[in-house]
Amino acid sequence: MLTRAQLLEPLAAHRTDEVVVTTMSVTRPWGRLSSHDLDFASADSAMGHTADLALGVALARPDRMVVCLNGDGSMLMTLGTLATVIGSGATNYLLIVVENGSYEITGHQPIPGRGSLDFAAMARGAGFPRVFRFDEPVAWARSLPDLLRTPGPTFVQTIVEPTAEGPISRRPTEPSRYLQVSLADWARVFRKALGAGV
Repeated sequence: MLTRAQLLEPLAAHRTDEVVVTTMSVTRPWGRLSSHDLDFASADSAMGHTADLALGVALARPDRMVVCLNGDGSMLMTLGTLATVIGSGATNYLLIVVENGSYEITGHQPIPGRGSLDFAAMARGAGFPRVFRFDEPVAWARSLPDLLRTPGPTFVQTIVEPTAEGPISRRPTEPSRYLQVSLADWARVFRKALGAGV
């Protein structure tokens, strides 16, 4: 099982100009490691749509790799997104499901089917050509250059220890730069960083 640091620190080290879209329990920890204008926290609206938003960015900017750090509870709520990704034809999309077995930031309620779900098998069934599962830090870290550079779409299931991240807020006291301002304000920063046509 990976710790949150073992999951995120290697990704931050290998990341260059990829877009990184986060939600729920990884939003604040990612923001502690990265202050890039191409980071986007999708944690302000209906839960479960981060993977959809990240796919939209990938389709709008096919020249950029888009990494989505999605929660297992969020993925479970919108499993149809797996088929939508395949139907879209996007090859610049890396969907990472952070499986901790709980709705962590709302009180650690267990997700339905915890312990018996196989997200990687669901992704294969939807037609993802590249599917991986990691529960060990060395293999995860070694795989990142390939995951970030090889066309996909790519699906990754990571098994991660739960932590104690609380509810997400947007205020100047947040440690994560993309949470220190309103969603509207950060969306303007993000859109400018993405460039023309978005």
